[in-house]
Amino acid sequence: MAEIETTEDYQKYLDPNILARISRLDIRARLVVEGFISGQHKSPFHGFSVEFAQHREYVPGDDLKHLDWKVYAKTDRFYVKQYEEETNLSAWVLLDISESMAYQSGPLSKLDYGATIGASLAYLMLQQQDAAGLVTFDDDIRDYIRPASQSSHLKLMTHQLATVEPTGRSKVGRIFHDLADRINRRGLIILISDLFVDPEELALGIRHFRHKRHEVVVFHVMDEDEIQFPFQDLTRFEGMEDYPEVLAEPRQLRDDYIAELEAFRKGVRRTCRQHRVDYVPLLTKDSLEVALSAYLAGRLSARAKL
Repeated sequence: MAEIETTEDYQKYLDPNILARISRLDIRARLVVEGFISGQHKSPFHGFSVEFAQHREYVPGDDLKHLDWKVYAKTDRFYVKQYEEETNLSAWVLLDISESMAYQSGPLSKLDYGATIGASLAYLMLQQQDAAGLVTFDDDIRDYIRPASQSSHLKLMTHQLATVEPTGRSKVGRIFHDLADRINRRGLIILISDLFVDPEELALGIRHFRHKRHEVVVFHVMDEDEIQFPFQDLTRFEGMEDYPEVLAEPRQLRDDYIAELEAFRKGVRRTCRQHRVDYVPLLTKDSLEVALSAYLAGRLSARAKL
């Protein structure tokens, strides 16, 4: 029987430069999340614990020690103090492993780049004692690892990331609806994909996650070739997700291609903005440690202004 993991597999997607940059930062959910243990993030449930939230009118059976006597003195009515619990964050990394993610014009394929994002964020979650889980998908769910907060959980996740092979077409409609129904505990959904999917299905999937009160972050990973379309000579374009091959003159296609792509990206950005979802466009040529640390620092800055 083969070894479950090797040091090389385990470290494949843990770039020390990236980890050094982001380990000093927090991911804090800006929307309410819930968890089992005391931690850093606010629970959607009101209990009697850390931080004052609001008053509500007393009902028989409430603990009298939580009555606010100052309010009673002013209103002659009984009100109970309610508090917000502090809980840990539960995050799901959703990684697209469809065949188009195998494309690369530089050192890293989109899949390698996306897997590195997932591993780095999982590392950060576990460092701050939050929980991280992993889902890989193409036209179906391929891996489903529930969130856990033990440090050993990172080995399981990174091993799985190191062994995935890109295959099939990406179909998010049924998959995202299934996941939204299956993931009951509100938390953070981290989608990592080139988003070569049906735009309406993507919008409906995001809407379903948000309806379930999850916070969603979309990392849109593309190769620079897909943005610039630098091809010059007569080229045979091979579809990577069961699309037919096309022999074409690239210079005749370039303007229309770029216009269609930009319209698509604007549509995704608009969908994310409408549903209060972070949209993070990335190119595989970008320094990931710089891009990730800039995004996380921006989250902290935005949260501080709330």
